[in-house]
Amino acid sequence: MSKKTNYSYIGIAFIILVFGIIFVPKIIDRVSEGDVIRDESRSINVLNSSVEGAKHNKSDLAYLEINGVSKKVPAFSFTNQDGKTITNEDYLGKVYVVEFFFTTCPTICPIMNRNLVDVQEDFKDFENFGVASFTISPEIDTPEVLKAYAEKYGVTNPNWNFMTGDEAVIYKLANEGFNLYIAKDDTAEGGFEHSGNFALIDKEGFIRSRVDDFGNPKIFYNGLISEAIGIDDDGITQEITILKEDIAKLLKE
Repeated sequence: MSKKTNYSYIGIAFIILVFGIIFVPKIIDRVSEGDVIRDESRSINVLNSSVEGAKHNKSDLAYLEINGVSKKVPAFSFTNQDGKTITNEDYLGKVYVVEFFFTTCPTICPIMNRNLVDVQEDFKDFENFGVASFTISPEIDTPEVLKAYAEKYGVTNPNWNFMTGDEAVIYKLANEGFNLYIAKDDTAEGGFEHSGNFALIDKEGFIRSRVDDFGNPKIFYNGLISEAIGIDDDGITQEITILKEDIAKLLKE
């Protein structure tokens, strides 16, 4: 072996020795005193625990998905029964039920709203529960008319807004935003066709529901049969009970 090679080994050994003398004690001190690396490790563990906790807090209620994307309530802005502007952002952080109705409805609307008052009473102690009722007859249903209607049905929840506004915007919100069918129809009683279903919205603004026997979201809740009646003449079972159960699940999320 040449002297040149020997000198190379000696040089490398010297560098390693110097590194050990200078840096190893510092590394030991940092570890013994609780260094940043250990703190970061703890932070990651806490973060992971928080994420896992958030997952565990989610209920078994499904999201309505369109093309693989969870459907969220579209932006809206209307005037309520008190003349105040209400938007979708006013409902963030709240669990709420959506309906489309009109005050002069001679058929299903009174049933729907009596059922919603029943739901209201079950959750009267929850400040983060609400209802969004959109009129499909805005020419007639002014804020004053909606106010009288709310009082007639015994609405006391401050988060229950009866809203009116531009007709075209309301119809688009119903048919495209919530997939709850509404249309003018001179042959129908009251002059309108509309769904008797309710939509359930979570605190983040997503449409949620339980799933059917095949694992598909039910999407909506039948609002036309009361708990007291139970089953109608056509053999259809009421869904107000499961609506209440699912509201309670979302309130815990």
